[in-house]
Amino acid sequence: MRLCTFLLAVPLAAATHSVVAETYHHTFSASHPVLLRVRPGDTIVTKTVDSAGFDWQKIRRTKTHGNPLTGPFFVEGAEPGDAIAVRIVSLQTNRLHGYTGRAVGVRELPPALEAPMPDPDAVIRGYNYLVPWVIDPGSRTAYPKNNPAGLRFALSPMLGCIGVAPKGDYSPRSGPAGYWGGNLDYNRVRPGATVLLPVHHPGGLLFFGDGHALQGDGEAIGSGVETSLDVTVSVSLVKRAGLTAPRMETAAEIIAIGAKPDGNLNETLSLALTDMLAWLTTAHGLAPADAHLLIGAAAQLDILTLGGSTAVRIPRAALPKTPRRGPAD
Repeated sequence: MRLCTFLLAVPLAAATHSVVAETYHHTFSASHPVLLRVRPGDTIVTKTVDSAGFDWQKIRRTKTHGNPLTGPFFVEGAEPGDAIAVRIVSLQTNRLHGYTGRAVGVRELPPALEAPMPDPDAVIRGYNYLVPWVIDPGSRTAYPKNNPAGLRFALSPMLGCIGVAPKGDYSPRSGPAGYWGGNLDYNRVRPGATVLLPVHHPGGLLFFGDGHALQGDGEAIGSGVETSLDVTVSVSLVKRAGLTAPRMETAAEIIAIGAKPDGNLNETLSLALTDMLAWLTTAHGLAPADAHLLIGAAAQLDILTLGGSTAVRIPRAALPKTPRRGPAD
């Protein structure tokens, strides 16, 4: 997909790199050794482990839970002030099982609406609040292993975590989200989407992980269907993008993301709306007053997680037909 907002720096001869990590990380940090160096335009083919560190062979690659990350990937030529554009080419489940949390994150439910605890150690020893799921690649569906209601849902793989090393030596864990990306748990980070991430260190230092076979809006039960994934992404470079937060583009929409560690929904929605206003005025030629009216008439607002991240989506069909050229032009 061509990103119409920015001019992408893409070399003439792109390469495809296949790599499987031996070490996975629990922090978005510039201190981790580089897994792979790539050039703008290159494609990365790799794998992720699940949120507990189990891989496609049921081997645990980490000692603890916490969304282990694949990376970092160093993008040649990326400098602070630029942005990395990560196009999600393909996400494929690569095993027959996953798991979820058991209950929505609503406090003080009436007793009749509370979810019972599943069998102790049904999924991972010591985590008796997890529910086992079956992933059926033949029918492209997934369902709870103990399933008296006959629930079954179409697979829609996504990446829960995607981001870059933040400013300085700040090294947030892979649980929160913020201006660097992080644990966004946005179910639109899926094939066909391009995620734009601001660069704070040479090479950008891209990480991703926390694969889900599927997930509803908001990650209401504290997880998607957690599993390992085969991942293919292509990486481009947007020079002098000047981003202050993650953005996304699809063929149909532009998307501003609001995320802040320990932020509430009001705070992060303010971040997303402010960034969308900036995007519409700087890249699409709208006066501030018109940008406000466009958001009021056409925006769709998403709750990414009950933990506080949000997004604002604008249909491309609602944008001016001749946008002003972006900051990289």
